[in-house]
Amino acid sequence: MSDKRPFLPVKYDVIFRLFFADERNEEELISLLKSILQLPDDDYNEIEISDPYLLPDYVGDKLAVIDVKLKTKSKKIIHIEINLKVTPVIKERMVFYGAKLITEQMGSGDDYGKIKKVISILITDETLIPNSKKYHHRFTFFDSDANLELTDVMEIHSIELVKLPPYTDGTPLYDWAKFIAAETEEDLKMVAERNPQIGRAVVKLRELSADERARDLLERREKGRRDLEAYANSKVEKEKIAIAKNFLKIGVQIEQIAEATGLPREVIEGLRN
Repeated sequence: MSDKRPFLPVKYDVIFRLFFADERNEEELISLLKSILQLPDDDYNEIEISDPYLLPDYVGDKLAVIDVKLKTKSKKIIHIEINLKVTPVIKERMVFYGAKLITEQMGSGDDYGKIKKVISILITDETLIPNSKKYHHRFTFFDSDANLELTDVMEIHSIELVKLPPYTDGTPLYDWAKFIAAETEEDLKMVAERNPQIGRAVVKLRELSADERARDLLERREKGRRDLEAYANSKVEKEKIAIAKNFLKIGVQIEQIAEATGLPREVIEGLRN
C-alpha cells in the first residue's frame, strides 16, 4: 500500500475500528447506528464502547474478534464487523458471535429474563444475499409462513456495499455506506457535500489518515493478508497454517506459534483475525 494514498479507506477493518471505536468520534458512531437501527433516541444517550475480544469459555473454544462492540443506555449490546470478502461460513460466524454475546451475559442461576438484546451488524464489499437487490437487510427469529416474529433478542443486519445504487436513495444509511465504501477523494467529496454530518466525518478521517501509527497498522494488516494468500498456495505452508490454527484454538501465544512453525507473525495475526 502506497504512503501517497490521500486517506485511509474506512472499509478496511483496522481503519474502521480506529475510526468508529474512538470515543472522540462517538457522534459519528451514533449517527451511523441511527441510520441502520430502529432504537429510541434516548438509548444513545449513554454509549459504552467495549473490548472487541470475546474471550473463550474453555480451553479449545474459539477466540472471536469483532471490529466494534458497545452497549447502549438500556444495555443492548451492539457489535459491528466489516469484512470486505464474503467467506463460505460468514453467516454462521455472525450467528456464533451473536450467540456468544448472549451466553456471556448469563451466570449460574441467572434469570433468562435478564438477557439483553444483541444486535449484530455485518458490512461487506461483496454479495451476501444473492437473491435480493436490497443493500440492507434485518434478520431475526421469524416464521415466514405465519408472518410472525418469535423474538428480537438477537438481530442481525447486513449491509452490502457492492449493491449501493449509483444515486442516493435519500437515506442517511446510503450516505454512511458511501463514506465507508469510498476509495477516492472524489467519492468522499460527493458524499460530504450532500451530508454535513459526513462532511465532519471526512475531516476526522483525514486527520486519522495523517497518523503514522494508523498507516503502519493498515500496512501490516494488508501484508499479513497477502502473505497468508501466498502461503495458502504451498502444500508445506498449508500444513504449517493448519498447525498454527490449532495452536490458536488452544490459546498459544503468537510468538510461540511463530517459533514453532516458522510462519511470520503477520500471517499468524491474519489467521487469528
